[in-house]
Amino acid sequence: MTDGTAKLSVGGEDLSYPVLEGSVGPEVVDIRKFYADSGRFTYDPGFTSTASCESKLTYIDGEEGILLHRGYSIEQLSEDSSFMEVAYLMLRGELPTPDEYEEFTRTITLHTMVHEQLKTLYNGFRRDAHPMAIMCGVVGALSAFYHDSTDINDPEQRKIASHRMIAKMPTIAAMAYKYAIGQPFLYPDNSLSYTGNFLRMTFGVPAEPYEVNPVVERALDRIFILHADHEQNASTSTVRLAGSSGANPFACIAAGIACLWGPAHGGANEAALNMLTEIGHPSRIPEYIARAKDKDDPFRLMGFGHRVYKNYDPRATVMRKTVREVLSSLGVTNPVFDVALQLEEMALNDDYFIEKKLFPNVDFYSGIILSAIGFPTSMFTALFALARTVGWVAQWNEMIEDPAQRIGRPRQLYTGPTQRDYIPLDKR
Repeated sequence: MTDGTAKLSVGGEDLSYPVLEGSVGPEVVDIRKFYADSGRFTYDPGFTSTASCESKLTYIDGEEGILLHRGYSIEQLSEDSSFMEVAYLMLRGELPTPDEYEEFTRTITLHTMVHEQLKTLYNGFRRDAHPMAIMCGVVGALSAFYHDSTDINDPEQRKIASHRMIAKMPTIAAMAYKYAIGQPFLYPDNSLSYTGNFLRMTFGVPAEPYEVNPVVERALDRIFILHADHEQNASTSTVRLAGSSGANPFACIAAGIACLWGPAHGGANEAALNMLTEIGHPSRIPEYIARAKDKDDPFRLMGFGHRVYKNYDPRATVMRKTVREVLSSLGVTNPVFDVALQLEEMALNDDYFIEKKLFPNVDFYSGIILSAIGFPTSMFTALFALARTVGWVAQWNEMIEDPAQRIGRPRQLYTGPTQRDYIPLDKR
């Protein structure tokens, strides 16, 4: 893993540090002893040049548009796998055998119900509360109900807690939606798939059977796969940082949900759909494309380009086909969807967007799909959290098992006042 040394000249002194080599990706300079050697900190706001951990879970090459989970490309997983199989892969490291898959799926299914008393928590929220506010509170409260799986030093308890969070998140999210619209909660149905069960709990009613649309079920399962993990992003780093203190796993995932709630992280697909609604009609697309090209106009095309991917977002390739499958299956007619498809076509063939590599990303397509299925925009981030729980749980487990793990303690560049004397109130 060590591949030579890096020499740094600091204050006239030459210092040497090991260079660590991963299985793929940029090499990393190990500067853990830098402060002890030099009396200085490194300065990296946003940690954009800092590797905070070693991980075997997810790899991203933004320049080439590559996303791998445990070595498998996101294109293959989303086309040929299922969300439950990806969950197993992330937790266990390898794809399951048929028997392992059946056992894992059954285990998750048997954990989908929540404690009956947990339902009373929802009554403490206003009916117009954002689903993410509810999920932060309810997920954090799970630790008050499941004391038998909060010992992070017990591998068996960690496994049970992991299964519980993955299994109960669809139930908790569906209950948040039902509470907002005033409909009764539906218990899980063990005869349905993970994703089909969530659709039924969200859109079904007790008065009649709910029939799962297989095209919608597959589309939503793909969205879950595409959002399962994304390396050391803001919410994943939050989960790891909270977990580094020894906090229980339910509290750590609640912290991740809170971070994901931020519009700079989890709200991109909602912003993309709002932009399409603002455009309103295909005839107005040229006007908005011209505005997007104008450096003096504050308008920006949401859902195009990506902070990480400097080429085409590999997740968007799958979603581009899925959008058309869903719209065709549901037969929905909405000018916003016409805007989306025509805007996509114009942008993909416009020299400006090609040169700037502003391609439609996963948020552009997922917002269209979720809206067509019937989810309000307030639920978009909640669905993101549901899917990302798999990644958070896998990352948390990996962190706990890492012998190099320490409590997170970033340093700072202090620019405030130096030490000064207190002045009594009557002398100021």
